Amino acid sequence: MSLTRLKGGTLYDPANGLNGERRDLTMRDGRLVAADPGAPVDEEFDATGMIVMAGGIDLHSHIGGGKTNLSRLLLPEDHRGGGADEGATLDANGRYLRLPSCGTCAPGTLATGYRYAEMGYTAAFEPAMMPSNARHTHLEMGDTPIIDHGAYVMLGNDELFLQLLAERDSFERLRDYVGWTMHASKALGVKVVNPGGISAFKFNQRSLNVDEPHVHYGITPRDVLRTLSRALTELGVPHPLHVHASNLGVPGNIDSTIATMDAADGLPIHLTHIQFHSYGVEGPRKFSSGAHAIADAVNARPNVSIDVGQIIFGQTVTASGDTMMQFKNAPLATPKKWIAGDIECDAGCGIVPFKYREQSYVNALQWIIGLEIFLAVDDPWRVSMTTDHPNGGPFTSYPHLIRLLMDKGFRDEQLAKLNPEAQVASALPELTREFSLYDIAIITRAGPARLLGLKDRGHLGVGAAADIAVYRDHADKERMFTSPAYVFKDGQLVARDGVLVATPTGGIHYVSPDFDRGIEKTLRAYSAANLVGNPVHAAISDDEICTCCRGGRLLPVACLNARA
Repeated sequence: MSLTRLKGGTLYDPANGLNGERRDLTMRDGRLVAADPGAPVDEEFDATGMIVMAGGIDLHSHIGGGKTNLSRLLLPEDHRGGGADEGATLDANGRYLRLPSCGTCAPGTLATGYRYAEMGYTAAFEPAMMPSNARHTHLEMGDTPIIDHGAYVMLGNDELFLQLLAERDSFERLRDYVGWTMHASKALGVKVVNPGGISAFKFNQRSLNVDEPHVHYGITPRDVLRTLSRALTELGVPHPLHVHASNLGVPGNIDSTIATMDAADGLPIHLTHIQFHSYGVEGPRKFSSGAHAIADAVNARPNVSIDVGQIIFGQTVTASGDTMMQFKNAPLATPKKWIAGDIECDAGCGIVPFKYREQSYVNALQWIIGLEIFLAVDDPWRVSMTTDHPNGGPFTSYPHLIRLLMDKGFRDEQLAKLNPEAQVASALPELTREFSLYDIAIITRAGPARLLGLKDRGHLGVGAAADIAVYRDHADKERMFTSPAYVFKDGQLVARDGVLVATPTGGIHYVSPDFDRGIEKTLRAYSAANLVGNPVHAAISDDEICTCCRGGRLLPVACLNARA
C-alpha cells in the first residue's frame, strides 16, 4: 500500500487532453491514484523540467511464435558478440538482473523486453499468431520480461474457414468459429494476411487480387474481409480486423489497398504496415509513391485505421505469414538464405533476410513513402507508429523515427543522402509538418491503446495502470527518446537513464468473446477427417496461459456491447 509520487513533470496525455501541463502523479498498488499534493509519500521522484507520457504501446511487433524464432535461428551471425546484453548483470542483492540475450534484427526474448523497457515502452503485441502455434507464441511472449503482451490470431487462409465460406454456410457459424478460435488461442484480435492468398499459393495461384476468385474455393479476398470484419463487429472485439492486404510490395498496389478499405463496408478495419501497400507505377522505373492517394483514402474513411511499417536503412530480416510474397522475395535475400513453412494448412510463413540501402532507388522511395503517409494523414489517432519489426527495421529505431517526424531539418538532411532519382520522385520536401510531443504521445501511446480497447493503458488518468515514461527534454529528440530518465511498469521503477533496475513479469491482454459452443461439433468433425491435432486440447485455459507466461497477470479486455 506504499504511495509513490512523481513530482513536477510536464504531462503529455492526449486521452485526457493534457498538452504540456505541469502536474504531479501519484501511484499506489500499480495504479495512478488521486492524492492531496501535500500528502506524505513513501517515495518521491523529481521530474521537474521533464516530459511525462504513458508507457509506449507497440501494436504490431513480431516478438513471439514460430516465424520469430525461425528468424532468430536463420541469422546466428546477428546474435554473436552479445553487444550491450553480453554477460549477466547483478542487482544490489547479487541476483541476476539482465541475463545474456542478444541480436539486433531479431533479438532474443530477454533482449526484446530489456530494450523496449529501456526506451519507455511497456507493451508490445505480436500480430501473427497461428491457432495451432498459439501455445508456442504465448510461451515466447511470456519469456519476454517487463512488458505486457498479447497476440492477434491468424484467420482467413485456414482451410476450415475457407470451406465454410465457399459452401456459403451460415454467417453465424463462421462468426462462432472466429469466436471459438479467439477463445481457444487467448487472442486479443484477429489478423488476416493476404486474404485467401496464402491458401491460393498452395494451389499454384501466384497472386490474388481483391475481387479475383480463389482457384480452388471460388471465394474472393473481398468475401474474406467482409466476413471477418462483420464477425468481429458482432462479437464485440474492440480491435478492428488487422489486415495485411493483398499484393504486398507490388507496384500499383494502391488500387487493391483502397479496395481492401472498402471491402469492410464501413465497419472498422485496420490496415497494417501500409507503406508496403502504397506503391504506384509512375515514372521510368514504373515504381512510384502512392502515399498521397493512400492518405487521402484514409482521411476520407473514418472507419479505417493504419500503422505505417516505416523502413529503416540497414540489415534486418523479413518474417511474414505471406508465403506467396516471401517466395517471390527469396532471390533478394541478403545474406543468401531463406525459409518457407506451413503448419497443417493452418497458415504459412516465410523468412527472408534483407538489407535496406540508402542508394537503392526502391529502398529510398520506400523510406520516403512511409514518412509521406505519416505526414499526410490528418488524424493521428488513426495512425500508429511501427516499423513492422523486424520487417521494416528493428523496433529499437523508434527514437530515430520520432526525430524524423518531429524535425523537418533533420528529415531533409537524411533525404539528401538518398538515391538522387528517389529524391526527385519525392514530395517529402514540400511536407512541412512537424509532429509535436502531443502528436507523438498519440501515435505511440493513446492511439494504440484506443485501437486495442485497452481502457486503462496509454493514458495518465486516475485508475490507469502506472505505466509511465519520463524523458529529459532535449532538442535532439532521438537522444531524448532513447534513454528515459525513469520508466515505471505497474508503478515499479524498471529503468533509470536507460539502465534496467528491475525485470518484473508483464501481463497478458486477451479477449473472451461470446459464441455458440455448438461450433465445436464442426471442429471435431473437420479435425477427425483432416488433422493430427485434437481440438479438445486446443483451448488454452487461464491457468495454463498464466503458467506459460511465467505467472503473468491475466488482463482480459472487455468486449464491446455490439451484438443486438
